[in-house]
Amino acid sequence: MNEKNLNSVDLNLLRVFLAIWESGSLTVAGEHLGLTQPAMSHALARLRRLLDDPLFVRTPAGMEPTATAERLFEPIDTALALIRTTLHAQEHFDPGTAERTFRLAMSDMSEFFFLPPLLARLEREAPGVKLEVVQVPVDKLADALRSREIDLAIGYLPGLERDCSTQHLFSDSHVCLVRARHPQAGRKLTLAALLTMKHVFVPSNATGHRMVEQWLTESGVHRHIVLRLPHFTVAPEIVRGTDLAVLLPRSIAERFNRGRAYRLLEIPVALPSIDVNVYWHARFDADQAVRWLRDMLLGMFGK
Repeated sequence: MNEKNLNSVDLNLLRVFLAIWESGSLTVAGEHLGLTQPAMSHALARLRRLLDDPLFVRTPAGMEPTATAERLFEPIDTALALIRTTLHAQEHFDPGTAERTFRLAMSDMSEFFFLPPLLARLEREAPGVKLEVVQVPVDKLADALRSREIDLAIGYLPGLERDCSTQHLFSDSHVCLVRARHPQAGRKLTLAALLTMKHVFVPSNATGHRMVEQWLTESGVHRHIVLRLPHFTVAPEIVRGTDLAVLLPRSIAERFNRGRAYRLLEIPVALPSIDVNVYWHARFDADQAVRWLRDMLLGMFGK
């Protein structure tokens, strides 16, 4: 690129480049940036002229980067991250007056545990702050945090700490939830009793819960499942009126049991614990707003 072309580059063009790289689609990239399809096409055409390269080639699998685009990605990504971090470091975040939307990734169980008390706190202390919860596949979380598609991820997400910063909130374990008048309530739960009881099976999208269920299956612990549900929220209500049981993280079971309608039985099998953390990308360490929200989560839920 000559000096004349360099003077024609603006940051918005570089943002367009990264958005296309990350999404592989002009349409999706435009939605992410708030630009129309014609505006995205015009920006890409400008980039192609400036760099004298197609940069992205349309294929059945999406917009594939050229060799030139692959060489440019890392320095452009690093440069924009540095600019973004520098600007955020200068910002003063006042939660009492700020208007900002934070995008969080968490499982359905984490939503139930974290959101009610968190929203109540925000309503009192940061009335202009909004939350948007999004579902992101675990293998896409690191990229979503790096590109700021999401600000924070919360939950048991092993492996994510290799690419992101992390803060431990608490360690969780699983219990067997039954109604207070269940025949097994008040007794020590044995493996034989666990296998004899009728169970509700909840295939939550929570990574830790899936790990425990997989561990039980691989260990030969096959429960008597009489009901399979697509989500967990109705399971305690069913358990409350029947002799069915359900395995849940202790944090979730205790939240349901605030009215003392249930008994939490210790599972007679050594199960792995679940480390619940909050994750963010290191390039946003200096973002005062995200740091404020992280500190709030740690203060409310950290143990």
